[in-house]
Amino acid sequence: MIANHMRWADTAAVDLVLFPEAFLLGHSYDPEKIALRASQVSNSTLDELCRNVADFQATLIVGGFERRDGHIFNSAFVIERGHIIGRYAKAHPNEPGISPGSDFSTFVRSGCRYGMNICNDANHADAAGQLARQGARLILYPLNNMLKPVTATRWRAKSLINLQNRACETNCWIASSDVTGETDGLISYGCTAIIAPDGQVMAQVPEQQEGIVIHDVPSETTLFPAC
Repeated sequence: MIANHMRWADTAAVDLVLFPEAFLLGHSYDPEKIALRASQVSNSTLDELCRNVADFQATLIVGGFERRDGHIFNSAFVIERGHIIGRYAKAHPNEPGISPGSDFSTFVRSGCRYGMNICNDANHADAAGQLARQGARLILYPLNNMLKPVTATRWRAKSLINLQNRACETNCWIASSDVTGETDGLISYGCTAIIAPDGQVMAQVPEQQEGIVIHDVPSETTLFPAC
């Protein structure tokens, strides 16, 4: 699936492709599943992915649980031409057994400096502020709002509002990529969107629909959050 999206992105001259939180093998709040998936991502899945996307031009942002330095992190990886050029570990994890990250690296693609926060980080203005203070003009948010129905309903509007607030506070563009649908008694309405620095929603996938949004931001960077 990822390779197919990357192939399409190159055809459409898209610079940056963003996938939802923990897209590699899936998100979970179960400690055993998290530990197993972290081992698989670190031992084989990530290497295999890098080989499969080595021929594509677009920058890929995709995440998963990973084992590193004796800890398990919820990370997003920055991959270019099959090489991991950087990563971001969720600073405010809400999954059991996950260590918080402390590195807020920024990257440049097509003249646009960007960084990442992950899902629950959107509730913490300090995480976005760390990137803005380094000159980021774009903040990427891999999300996974697959929740129990009562919780999902509570967050149905708030997820987008949070991202709009982060945009206005930092004067940054925001791009989010979320899962959607229903599975095992859980539901996600989806919050895949691109938001301007003034908080205006420039593009959004309709609720409970799979899809993509594309938008040109300043510095000629084209975004492709995949849902």
